[in-house]
Amino acid sequence: MSIVIGHDGSDSGDDAATLGAQLALATGEAAIVVAVYPEENPIGLGRVDAEWVAYMRGQAEEVSEHARRFYEGRGVQAEFRVVGSSSAAHGLDDVAEAETATMIVVGSSPRGARRRISPGSTGERLLHGAICPVAVAPRGLRERPADTPVRRIGVAYVDSPEAGEAVRVATELAQETAATLMLYTVVGPRAEVVAPVIGRDAELSFLASVREGARTALDAALAALPEGVTATAELLEGDVIDELASLDEREVDVLVMGSRGYGPVRRVLLGGVARRLIRRAACPLIVVPRGST
Repeated sequence: MSIVIGHDGSDSGDDAATLGAQLALATGEAAIVVAVYPEENPIGLGRVDAEWVAYMRGQAEEVSEHARRFYEGRGVQAEFRVVGSSSAAHGLDDVAEAETATMIVVGSSPRGARRRISPGSTGERLLHGAICPVAVAPRGLRERPADTPVRRIGVAYVDSPEAGEAVRVATELAQETAATLMLYTVVGPRAEVVAPVIGRDAELSFLASVREGARTALDAALAALPEGVTATAELLEGDVIDELASLDEREVDVLVMGSRGYGPVRRVLLGGVARRLIRRAACPLIVVPRGST
């Protein structure tokens, strides 16, 4: 098994390389670092000048060499490839599919906030159709040692098939890394102002029912985990994006979540929560494709 890591020669590429190395070292999987260049269209109006393609390939080879030096300086073993494709996202996805990769890792946009996730154009495209889970590294992660162990894996959980698929992937990662699994469910807070027709007592009763249902679902998810997996569950209160985005390296090393419940099977397709969280998370985020069930 392997992890495909996209590198573009920038600091964000180094962030992705650091996260990819951390995951590969923790799981024992092979790291494949890929630099993609625009491939020439052989016929039609989209044909690109061959000299320009050769120049871009040369640039990609320099990027690959940069990634090689980055890993050598950290004592990390990896395979390095230069691939021609119509886009960086397609190139990474094609390699992942050919290698049956468990994950694609990319960095954040250089315009994003430090220690926060903000996917660039390649990450955005992968998060709308990748064949396997996509991990996005926050800006500045390159400053962390590549051999930092994965000890705590968080999962954004609700009682749905998509979250169940996220738990499945996170559980496999926990089994490979001996990490603790941490399930998080967020429920809404009590309203500051209540409409008179509803009344505070009715609101409190409704919120208590919601919390009870959420706790029951968390307990059931914990009970269904394979024997030997260490796991805890926490019920958070507040805005779902604010609460999940506040999780950082003090709580979890990576956060796993599912993608939208409709769309192509076994392809990533962002829903509303994932779309917003992917622009604010403080820890590496892994988005899992929709399952077949």
